Amino acid sequence: MRTRVTDMFGIELPIFAFSHCRDVVAAVSRAGGMGVLGALYFTPEELEMELKWIDDHVDGRPYGVDVVMPASYEGAEFAADELVGRLQAMIPEGHRRFVADLLASHGVPPLSSDADAGKVLLGWTDATARPQVEVALRHPIALLANALGPPPADVVELAHAHGVKVAALASTPRHALKQVEVGVDVVVAQGTEAGGHTGEITTMVLIPQVVDAVDVPVLAAGGIGNGRQMAAGMALGAEGVWTGSLWLTVEEADTPEMAKRRILQATSRDTVRSRSWTGKPARLLRNEWTDAWESQESPGTLPMPLQFMLVSDALRRIGRSDVSELATFPAGQIIGITNQVRSTRDVMYALVEEYTEALDRLGRVTDA
Repeated sequence: MRTRVTDMFGIELPIFAFSHCRDVVAAVSRAGGMGVLGALYFTPEELEMELKWIDDHVDGRPYGVDVVMPASYEGAEFAADELVGRLQAMIPEGHRRFVADLLASHGVPPLSSDADAGKVLLGWTDATARPQVEVALRHPIALLANALGPPPADVVELAHAHGVKVAALASTPRHALKQVEVGVDVVVAQGTEAGGHTGEITTMVLIPQVVDAVDVPVLAAGGIGNGRQMAAGMALGAEGVWTGSLWLTVEEADTPEMAKRRILQATSRDTVRSRSWTGKPARLLRNEWTDAWESQESPGTLPMPLQFMLVSDALRRIGRSDVSELATFPAGQIIGITNQVRSTRDVMYALVEEYTEALDRLGRVTDA
């Protein structure tokens, strides 16, 4: 398969795989695509270790790093050394009580030690994401992606100075144009079906609009879980696909077993766009956590990054307990077709085989 993105990155397959798991990232790149490590949950020191491991296990193949540098968020005017304290002071006590009561009503135990707590901000701001960018650019990455809006122009320039291409996710044609204006090399057109932060326009509608709006390569994202969907995205004008939820249940994924079981059992109706994770709309697995934030008792969600700061330790407590009713996480609608555990390599082969079969089927239709 050959498109502008395969030529741009020297890859065999225009399949990009976003994952927080280094094993998945390396496996996808070794299989001919491009794995992209989500840096959000790592401190700069942890990210350095993850990328060093990938360097040693990717067999010289290209890979990328994804950061979150939102265009707008609360506290952008605060200095880095006072950011966490100033933001913590902005969280209302009523919201803290709501979270505490929700956990108590489900019997969620506290964290075992203070060392388990405290990752309340991570990369949700410009100030906290820049150290992650600095770490990433010390490694031989091929792509730096921004998951939430156009990256700062100086970050794009810095990446280019290191010979690194830049991608950014867009949920409207207007967003795509803004990203091209700051110099991104690839636009990821992400429909509302996608897991994580996503807009309201469906992938089928969004991709041709973005393709027509920009002159850089476009990747189709949102609802891409098999080769037929990949073929549909390419038919709409995309030059590759950006996948995420597909990799939550592969053998190499470090997805907690409780979460993996829920994904394997879920249907495509079991996700919902909710602000209960970060304060911005994100598609999550629907359960009693997301329902609680929509209930009459809810105090309402807070703007980014206050919401994640409010709930981060609570989510960690839930994840380390067996209270599955509250366990939520980003997941796209394609979880309705991920009903078995396969190796990353097998998933890659299946994508290509199904893609080829879809093209053959269309060929038979046009030849009839």
